[in-house]
Amino acid sequence: MFGLDDKIASASDGKTLLIVMLVAIILGLRHATDPDHLAAVTTLVASGKERGARLAGRLGLSWGLGHATSLFALGLPIVLFRAYLPQSVLTVAESVIGLMIVGLAVWLLVRWRRGLFHAHLHEHDGAAHLHLHARESAAEHAHGHTIRTRSPLTAYMIGVVHGMGGSAGVGILLLASIPSHTLAIASLAVFAVFTAVSMAFLSTGFGRTLSSIRVRRSFDRLAPALGLVSLGFGIWYSLGALSLAPYYF
Repeated sequence: MFGLDDKIASASDGKTLLIVMLVAIILGLRHATDPDHLAAVTTLVASGKERGARLAGRLGLSWGLGHATSLFALGLPIVLFRAYLPQSVLTVAESVIGLMIVGLAVWLLVRWRRGLFHAHLHEHDGAAHLHLHARESAAEHAHGHTIRTRSPLTAYMIGVVHGMGGSAGVGILLLASIPSHTLAIASLAVFAVFTAVSMAFLSTGFGRTLSSIRVRRSFDRLAPALGLVSLGFGIWYSLGALSLAPYYF
Protein backbone atom coordinates (compact mmCIF):
# COMPACT_ATOMS: atom_id res chain seq x y z
CA MET A 1 0.00 0.00 0.00
CA PHE A 2 1.41 3.35 -1.13
CA GLY A 3 4.96 1.96 -1.33
CA LEU A 4 5.12 0.76 2.29
CA ASP A 5 5.65 -2.86 1.27
CA ASP A 6 8.62 -1.86 -0.92
CA LYS A 7 10.22 0.03 1.97
CA ILE A 8 9.71 -2.91 4.31
CA ALA A 9 11.02 -5.37 1.71
CA SER A 10 14.17 -3.30 1.19
CA ALA A 11 15.22 -4.17 4.76
CA SER A 12 15.89 -7.77 3.74
CA ASP A 13 18.67 -9.21 1.61
CA GLY A 14 16.68 -12.43 1.08
CA LYS A 15 19.43 -14.56 2.62
CA THR A 16 19.60 -14.02 6.38
CA LEU A 17 16.95 -16.14 8.13
CA LEU A 18 16.26 -13.79 11.04
CA ILE A 19 15.94 -10.72 8.82
CA VAL A 20 13.74 -12.50 6.27
CA MET A 21 11.42 -13.80 8.99
CA LEU A 22 11.25 -10.37 10.65
CA VAL A 23 10.36 -8.75 7.34
CA ALA A 24 7.72 -11.44 6.72
CA ILE A 25 6.18 -10.71 10.14
CA ILE A 26 6.13 -6.96 9.51
CA LEU A 27 4.62 -7.48 6.06
CA GLY A 28 1.89 -9.63 7.60
CA LEU A 29 1.14 -7.03 10.26
CA ARG A 30 1.12 -4.23 7.69
CA HIS A 31 -0.90 -6.15 5.16
CA ALA A 32 -3.73 -6.55 7.66
CA THR A 33 -4.22 -2.77 7.68
CA ASP A 34 -4.96 -2.47 3.96
CA PRO A 35 -8.11 -0.34 3.53
CA ASP A 36 -9.96 -3.15 1.74
CA HIS A 37 -9.26 -5.49 4.66
CA LEU A 38 -10.41 -2.93 7.20
CA ALA A 39 -13.58 -2.12 5.24
CA ALA A 40 -14.52 -5.80 4.93
CA VAL A 41 -13.79 -6.76 8.53
CA THR A 42 -15.35 -3.63 10.05
CA THR A 43 -18.68 -4.25 8.30
CA LEU A 44 -18.39 -7.98 9.07
CA VAL A 45 -17.96 -7.28 12.78
CA ALA A 46 -20.54 -4.49 12.87
CA SER A 47 -23.25 -6.55 11.18
CA GLY A 48 -23.64 -8.79 14.21
CA LYS A 49 -26.44 -8.06 16.66
CA GLU A 50 -24.02 -8.04 19.58
CA ARG A 51 -20.45 -6.88 19.14
CA GLY A 52 -18.36 -8.29 21.98
CA ALA A 53 -14.60 -8.02 21.70
CA ARG A 54 -14.16 -11.78 22.06
CA LEU A 55 -16.69 -12.58 19.34
CA ALA A 56 -15.25 -9.89 17.09
CA GLY A 57 -11.76 -11.32 17.57
CA ARG A 58 -13.05 -14.79 16.70
CA LEU A 59 -14.59 -13.47 13.49
CA GLY A 60 -11.42 -11.57 12.65
CA LEU A 61 -9.25 -14.63 13.25
CA SER A 62 -11.57 -16.79 11.10
CA TRP A 63 -11.47 -14.17 8.36
CA GLY A 64 -7.68 -13.97 8.65
CA LEU A 65 -7.25 -17.75 8.54
CA GLY A 66 -9.36 -17.90 5.38
CA HIS A 67 -7.26 -15.12 3.90
CA ALA A 68 -4.07 -16.91 4.95
CA THR A 69 -5.26 -20.15 3.35
CA SER A 70 -5.75 -18.68 -0.12
CA LEU A 71 -2.72 -16.39 0.27
CA PHE A 72 -0.47 -19.38 0.96
CA ALA A 73 -2.10 -21.61 -1.68
CA LEU A 74 -1.79 -18.98 -4.42
CA GLY A 75 1.60 -17.72 -3.26
CA LEU A 76 3.23 -21.15 -3.18
CA PRO A 77 3.41 -21.60 -7.00
CA ILE A 78 4.85 -18.10 -7.30
CA VAL A 79 7.53 -18.82 -4.72
CA LEU A 80 8.46 -22.21 -6.18
CA PHE A 81 7.94 -21.87 -9.91
CA ARG A 82 7.35 -18.16 -10.63
CA ALA A 83 3.91 -19.27 -11.81
CA TYR A 84 1.66 -16.21 -11.77
CA LEU A 85 -2.09 -16.11 -12.18
CA PRO A 86 -3.28 -14.50 -15.42
CA GLN A 87 -4.05 -10.80 -15.05
CA SER A 88 -7.65 -11.46 -16.07
CA VAL A 89 -8.07 -13.82 -13.10
CA LEU A 90 -6.59 -11.26 -10.70
CA THR A 91 -8.89 -8.58 -12.11
CA VAL A 92 -11.93 -10.76 -11.55
CA ALA A 93 -10.76 -11.62 -8.01
CA GLU A 94 -10.25 -7.96 -7.10
CA SER A 95 -13.67 -7.09 -8.57
CA VAL A 96 -15.31 -9.84 -6.51
CA ILE A 97 -13.61 -8.48 -3.38
CA GLY A 98 -15.09 -5.06 -4.09
CA LEU A 99 -18.53 -6.59 -4.59
CA MET A 100 -18.13 -8.55 -1.37
CA ILE A 101 -17.44 -5.32 0.52
CA VAL A 102 -20.50 -3.80 -1.15
CA GLY A 103 -22.58 -6.80 -0.07
CA LEU A 104 -21.43 -6.55 3.56
CA ALA A 105 -22.16 -2.81 3.56
CA VAL A 106 -25.62 -3.30 2.05
CA TRP A 107 -26.43 -5.97 4.63
CA LEU A 108 -25.39 -3.61 7.42
CA LEU A 109 -27.60 -0.86 5.96
CA VAL A 110 -30.53 -3.27 5.56
CA ARG A 111 -30.25 -4.33 9.20
CA TRP A 112 -30.08 -0.69 10.25
CA ARG A 113 -33.11 0.18 8.09
CA ARG A 114 -35.07 -2.59 9.81
CA GLY A 115 -34.28 -0.96 13.14
CA LEU A 116 -32.07 -3.75 14.46
CA PHE A 117 -29.62 -1.41 16.21
CA HIS A 118 -31.96 0.25 18.68
CA ALA A 119 -30.28 0.64 22.08
CA HIS A 120 -32.15 -0.58 25.15
CA LEU A 121 -30.80 0.31 28.60
CA HIS A 122 -32.02 -1.68 31.60
CA GLU A 123 -30.81 -3.19 34.86
CA HIS A 124 -30.18 -6.68 36.15
CA ASP A 125 -29.47 -7.05 39.87
CA GLY A 126 -28.75 -3.35 40.16
CA ALA A 127 -26.25 -3.31 37.25
CA ALA A 128 -27.18 -1.19 34.23
CA HIS A 129 -26.26 -2.54 30.81
CA LEU A 130 -27.17 -1.91 27.20
CA HIS A 131 -28.57 -4.28 24.57
CA LEU A 132 -29.29 -3.71 20.90
CA HIS A 133 -32.49 -5.00 19.35
CA ALA A 134 -35.20 -4.17 16.83
CA ARG A 135 -37.28 -1.11 17.68
CA GLU A 136 -40.57 -2.94 17.19
CA SER A 137 -39.63 -5.46 19.89
CA ALA A 138 -38.82 -2.81 22.50
CA ALA A 139 -42.22 -3.03 24.18
CA GLU A 140 -42.04 -6.78 24.61
CA HIS A 141 -38.28 -6.94 25.16
CA ALA A 142 -37.30 -9.98 27.23
CA HIS A 143 -34.14 -10.24 29.27
CA GLY A 144 -33.00 -13.58 27.91
CA HIS A 145 -30.69 -12.26 25.19
CA THR A 146 -29.26 -14.50 22.51
CA ILE A 147 -26.05 -13.45 20.83
CA ARG A 148 -26.58 -13.52 17.11
CA THR A 149 -23.67 -12.86 14.86
CA ARG A 150 -22.03 -14.09 11.72
CA SER A 151 -20.55 -17.59 12.05
CA PRO A 152 -16.76 -18.16 12.00
CA LEU A 153 -17.24 -20.45 8.96
CA THR A 154 -18.89 -17.62 7.02
CA ALA A 155 -16.09 -15.27 8.03
CA TYR A 156 -13.53 -17.89 6.97
CA MET A 157 -15.10 -18.26 3.51
CA ILE A 158 -15.20 -14.46 3.08
CA GLY A 159 -11.51 -14.42 3.99
CA VAL A 160 -10.73 -17.13 1.42
CA VAL A 161 -12.34 -15.03 -1.31
CA HIS A 162 -10.58 -11.90 -0.10
CA GLY A 163 -7.19 -13.62 -0.06
CA MET A 164 -7.48 -14.35 -3.77
CA GLY A 165 -6.91 -10.68 -4.54
CA GLY A 166 -3.56 -9.18 -5.45
CA SER A 167 -3.07 -6.70 -2.62
CA ALA A 168 -0.34 -8.92 -1.11
CA GLY A 169 1.54 -9.03 -4.42
CA VAL A 170 4.60 -7.03 -3.39
CA GLY A 171 5.12 -9.19 -0.32
CA ILE A 172 4.89 -12.41 -2.34
CA LEU A 173 7.25 -11.02 -4.98
CA LEU A 174 9.75 -10.28 -2.22
CA LEU A 175 9.51 -13.86 -0.96
CA ALA A 176 9.79 -15.25 -4.49
CA SER A 177 13.18 -13.53 -4.81
CA ILE A 178 14.65 -15.52 -1.88
CA PRO A 179 17.18 -18.04 -3.28
CA SER A 180 16.28 -20.84 -0.84
CA HIS A 181 12.88 -22.41 -1.56
CA THR A 182 12.65 -23.73 2.00
CA LEU A 183 13.24 -20.29 3.48
CA ALA A 184 10.85 -18.70 0.98
CA ILE A 185 8.05 -21.16 1.83
CA ALA A 186 8.61 -20.68 5.57
CA SER A 187 8.53 -16.90 5.11
CA LEU A 188 5.33 -17.14 3.07
CA ALA A 189 3.73 -19.16 5.89
CA VAL A 190 4.86 -16.58 8.46
CA PHE A 191 3.54 -13.78 6.25
CA ALA A 192 0.13 -15.49 5.95
CA VAL A 193 -0.11 -16.39 9.65
CA PHE A 194 0.76 -12.92 10.89
CA THR A 195 -1.82 -11.41 8.56
CA ALA A 196 -4.40 -13.62 10.30
CA VAL A 197 -3.07 -12.80 13.79
CA SER A 198 -3.07 -9.08 13.04
CA MET A 199 -6.63 -9.22 11.76
CA ALA A 200 -7.73 -10.99 14.95
CA PHE A 201 -6.18 -8.22 17.06
CA LEU A 202 -7.67 -5.47 14.89
CA SER A 203 -11.11 -7.08 14.99
CA THR A 204 -10.88 -7.44 18.77
CA GLY A 205 -10.16 -3.72 18.93
CA PHE A 206 -13.15 -2.98 16.68
CA GLY A 207 -15.35 -5.20 18.82
CA ARG A 208 -14.17 -3.59 22.06
CA THR A 209 -14.86 -0.14 20.63
CA LEU A 210 -18.28 -1.08 19.26
CA SER A 211 -19.19 -2.77 22.55
CA SER A 212 -18.65 0.33 24.67
CA ILE A 213 -21.77 1.86 26.19
CA ARG A 214 -21.19 5.21 24.48
CA VAL A 215 -20.77 3.73 20.99
CA ARG A 216 -23.62 1.23 21.34
CA ARG A 217 -25.95 3.98 22.51
CA SER A 218 -25.24 5.95 19.32
CA PHE A 219 -24.76 3.00 16.97
CA ASP A 220 -28.20 3.54 15.43
CA ARG A 221 -26.75 6.79 14.03
CA LEU A 222 -23.25 5.43 13.39
CA ALA A 223 -24.32 2.35 11.40
CA PRO A 224 -25.59 4.18 8.28
CA ALA A 225 -22.41 6.28 8.04
CA LEU A 226 -20.25 3.17 8.40
CA GLY A 227 -22.35 1.33 5.83
CA LEU A 228 -22.31 4.17 3.29
CA VAL A 229 -18.54 4.67 3.57
CA SER A 230 -17.94 0.94 3.07
CA LEU A 231 -20.45 0.87 0.22
CA GLY A 232 -18.68 3.73 -1.56
CA PHE A 233 -15.28 2.14 -0.98
CA GLY A 234 -16.46 -1.24 -2.32
CA ILE A 235 -17.88 0.34 -5.48
CA TRP A 236 -14.68 2.32 -6.05
CA TYR A 237 -12.55 -0.80 -5.40
CA SER A 238 -14.47 -2.82 -8.01
CA LEU A 239 -14.31 -0.01 -10.56
CA GLY A 240 -10.59 0.42 -9.89
CA ALA A 241 -9.96 -3.29 -10.46
CA LEU A 242 -11.68 -2.93 -13.84
CA SER A 243 -9.55 0.16 -14.65
CA LEU A 244 -12.67 2.35 -14.58
CA ALA A 245 -11.40 4.43 -11.66
CA PRO A 246 -7.98 5.38 -10.20
CA TYR A 247 -6.55 2.35 -8.38
CA TYR A 248 -3.89 2.67 -5.66
CA PHE A 249 -3.34 -0.88 -4.38
